[in-house]
Amino acid sequence: MTQELIETIESGVAMLTMNRPEARNALTREMMFALTEALPRLAADPAVRVVVLTGAGNAFCSGGDVKNFAKRAAGTMATMSFDQSVTDLRARMETSRWLHEMPKPTLAVLPGAAAGAGLSLALACDMRIAAHDAKLTTAFAKIGLSGDFGGSYFLNHLVGAARARELYFTGRVVLADEAREIGMVNRVVPAAQLAEAARAWALELAALPTVAVGYMKRNLNLGLRASLSDVLDTEAIHMIRTFETDDHKGAAAAFVEKRAPQFKGR
Repeated sequence: MTQELIETIESGVAMLTMNRPEARNALTREMMFALTEALPRLAADPAVRVVVLTGAGNAFCSGGDVKNFAKRAAGTMATMSFDQSVTDLRARMETSRWLHEMPKPTLAVLPGAAAGAGLSLALACDMRIAAHDAKLTTAFAKIGLSGDFGGSYFLNHLVGAARARELYFTGRVVLADEAREIGMVNRVVPAAQLAEAARAWALELAALPTVAVGYMKRNLNLGLRASLSDVLDTEAIHMIRTFETDDHKGAAAAFVEKRAPQFKGR
């Protein structure tokens, strides 16, 4: 794995750290390839019960590397055909789908700026915690681009259509407190407390009944686009499946015995 993405696993928490602090963790091909390799692997690893995505230094991720965009626009770097470029970008954008759909909780930890595709990756996660001085922006309009990595999908669902259009069209910066108020982030804490607060939340998520949470996530994602009837059908299937898990059986016994359940993720 490239040093541009650092991976650690401890106590059921997989931490992925985008590691280009000198460039505010701007995305490179190497970093994206590392993410597209890591996320499916972590999703399938029974030792991993939550995936945390963050950035090194004082930023989450500033999005694509604009210096390379400038080289491309000036014609000073080799480029693929239109169809090849679309296919290549779409493959890298699978990172957002994995963050959104993997059957485990995903948490974005924002120590600072999240912009462009970096913001899209944060929005793809199930939940977000941000430092008080973090700044969020779609940014694409500022450089004449339309946006990628699913931000237009996630922002529509998180803040509503009218506000999502405002944030995309203007590219204005949203401070952490406003981001919490409008639903872009879940929690805001002082910067000095971010690491501790994020770790505590990740451990809390890792202690949940993993199988049930995975089915909850499928139910909730389906609820974004499906009819009530379809959601009811799916909930019924998933409910019966979770009745058969060791976590449910152990928790039911714990309830009767008036003690706290200990979930094992199976």
